[in-house]
Amino acid sequence: MTLTLHNLIMLKRGYLPLHGAMANITLKNGKQANVILIGDSGAGKSETLEAIRNLKANYVSELSIIFDDMGTIRLKENDILAYGTEIGAFVRLDDLDQGYAFKEIDRSIFMNPDKTNARLIIPVSSYKEIVKGHKVDLFLYANNYDKVEDDNSIEIFTDVEKAIDVFKSGKRLAKGTTNEVGLVSSYFANPFGPLQWQGRSDELINIYFKELFNKGIKVGQIKTQLGIKGLEKEGPALAAKALFELINTI
Repeated sequence: MTLTLHNLIMLKRGYLPLHGAMANITLKNGKQANVILIGDSGAGKSETLEAIRNLKANYVSELSIIFDDMGTIRLKENDILAYGTEIGAFVRLDDLDQGYAFKEIDRSIFMNPDKTNARLIIPVSSYKEIVKGHKVDLFLYANNYDKVEDDNSIEIFTDVEKAIDVFKSGKRLAKGTTNEVGLVSSYFANPFGPLQWQGRSDELINIYFKELFNKGIKVGQIKTQLGIKGLEKEGPALAAKALFELINTI
């Protein structure tokens, strides 16, 4: 309830709440980008970030999580900046390396660890970091339901209306993180605020997406394949590698 009310206030102020994660990724060749991944529970946001961590030794010199689960984008002095809503991550125990959660037990909160969809609340950033405003380089929807063809895990949109349609439809293959089953949709992949005030959200989505395109910020979808049986690990790894290739082009 608190999160929903917070996001409704953000909408009232003209800011757009996002259900997703943001990370600054610096490759070993010095190329870097601030990447936002949007998606509802089970879309593959956390799994893609975990895949990036696992591949870090070969590709990445630094990975900084700015927010993981909820943030906002705002128009500030003719620029689009992203802000975090909380300093912690709300992650599934199954998404973490075995034993990792218990190594962090002194600074974490465990929720229903004996049940399906067990969660861990763990700090990933500082308050100073999430409120200072970060430039956006890549704005991607986490698509866990489409199988990748021709090793193309990332699709960049050239049509703003198509981009809006994909993000607003909020499709995902439910993988047991909620009581939903199969291919489902949630408005803008965010049941905390935008769903409750869709009229205002429609208005702001149109404004912000047009600004993203006008400023040359790449908007697209990253196909995590997390909902496809047998690709739960390989899918996010392929998505992470495709993301590294895309960062090299910025």
